[in-house]
Amino acid sequence: MNRAEREAAARRIMEQAPSPVPPDLYGEVVRRGGRMLRRRRRVRRLLWLLLCAAVVAFTVWAMLVRPWVEPPSTTTPPIVGW
Repeated sequence: MNRAEREAAARRIMEQAPSPVPPDLYGEVVRRGGRMLRRRRRVRRLLWLLLCAAVVAFTVWAMLVRPWVEPPSTTTPPIVGW
């Protein structure tokens, strides 16, 4: 097939009437799309809730354990009475 034949074949395909769409297809698509959007919204809210809970848990842990404070030295005895 040369270029002219391919263009003619493409034009014939595009000029044909589209195949009929089932009448109940639109309702089915709207129903599934709404369900997908609700599911995504639910998952997104759950992930935000888990993230907030993790931040709160980390903050409480850090305030109790204080990992930034250097532990007291246990290798030398304390010097008293100087």
